[in-house]
Amino acid sequence: MPEARHEDASSSSTAAAHVGGVSRILLAKTALDGHWRGISVVARALRDGGFQVILGGMSTGAEIVRAAVDEDVDLVGLNVGGHVEVAERIVAELRAARPELPVFAGGIIAPWAAKRLRALGVEVFPPGSPLDAIVACARKLTGDAGG
Repeated sequence: MPEARHEDASSSSTAAAHVGGVSRILLAKTALDGHWRGISVVARALRDGGFQVILGGMSTGAEIVRAAVDEDVDLVGLNVGGHVEVAERIVAELRAARPELPVFAGGIIAPWAAKRLRALGVEVFPPGSPLDAIVACARKLTGDAGG
């Protein structure tokens, strides 16, 4: 997995930011499609919304789980890239490691795939989803009144 890149909402250190109440979100791509615009825009919106964003990049399920545990994140965001089966496996791996950890997913997600992910308790944001809705969902899932 490429080294995770931290985008802090404040100038404090990573540990101090988490202890200080800033929710941490891991964003990772589950497909090697090379399309970065969507996840980059979402990362910026979440950072601007007051979250600390850890941009994991293109990652395997094991790498995402390891980063979620090592970084002690409050939420995981997956860029599905049309590969719902991969996302389902990653969600299962995350739930095995950290059952309480909420997950949201975005990217190219067919309606039938969105239904399958929602059945797993995953919030789903297909292309064109409003950024404010994604940030609001992140606040809800992390318990962050933020803003």
